[in-house]
Amino acid sequence: MTARPLVHKTAMPGLGLSAGITLAMLSIVVLLPIGALLMKGASFGLSNVLEVVGRERVMASLILSFKLALLAALFNLVFGVLLAWVLVRYRFPGKRLLDAAVDLPFALPTAVAGIALTALYAPNGTFGSLAVQLGVKIAYTQAGIFIALVFVGLPFVTRTVQPVIEEIDREVEEASATLGASRLYTLRHVILPMLTPAALTGFALALARAVGEYGSVIFIAGNIPLRTEIAPLLIVIQLEEFNYDAAAAIGIAMLVISFAMLLAINLIQIVSRRKMGHV
Repeated sequence: MTARPLVHKTAMPGLGLSAGITLAMLSIVVLLPIGALLMKGASFGLSNVLEVVGRERVMASLILSFKLALLAALFNLVFGVLLAWVLVRYRFPGKRLLDAAVDLPFALPTAVAGIALTALYAPNGTFGSLAVQLGVKIAYTQAGIFIALVFVGLPFVTRTVQPVIEEIDREVEEASATLGASRLYTLRHVILPMLTPAALTGFALALARAVGEYGSVIFIAGNIPLRTEIAPLLIVIQLEEFNYDAAAAIGIAMLVISFAMLLAINLIQIVSRRKMGHV
């Protein structure tokens, strides 16, 4: 009598069913919209797409969107990691309130966030009036757009890095200190390598959110062509004018640039993980 092989049952269904459901949802949510956008661009023609993207107003909006999104994501990378470290490693009054406030951009509608930020940083607002006294204008400038993008992107870095910090044993830092390492050396050669993959993931998420952000930006941006007009707003303007081909062309340009940036970030993540494996 032969023994039956042990079958390890899992909560998830078999590979075929799981893969089918996953691919179906991925196609409906991601692949079909992207495919429709690319087909619209193909029917419009590559030369026409390049002509639309090459226009001064379109180029200015694309450069502004990606420049400020990158700057905001870099800012969030630094301060998001610091905020996650403080929330995990220190105890202080109001910690739970601060921890809950990190998720506020997730729960708050983007239009409401934009109105609130505009009210605060407008020349007659609480912070805007103080800035005006110093000779600085925030709302209706690129600085206002930067603040809005920082606001919506910060939780992505903090929430991505926070679980990794919680898993880092304090004994690792203590062992490094007992071996004579300084705090700076421990931070650079012990802590940061552990945080790099998660931090880059949070950076990519914050960047992706900032590039396509619309609701929280349009109120505080001023929407001045060639100065404070973002690419998503220009797409909406083209749609309202029933110029669907131009809107698709701008969307394709954003898709290509975003894909290239995210691909570069993923390659950096792969390299950092391989270095961690060799350590």
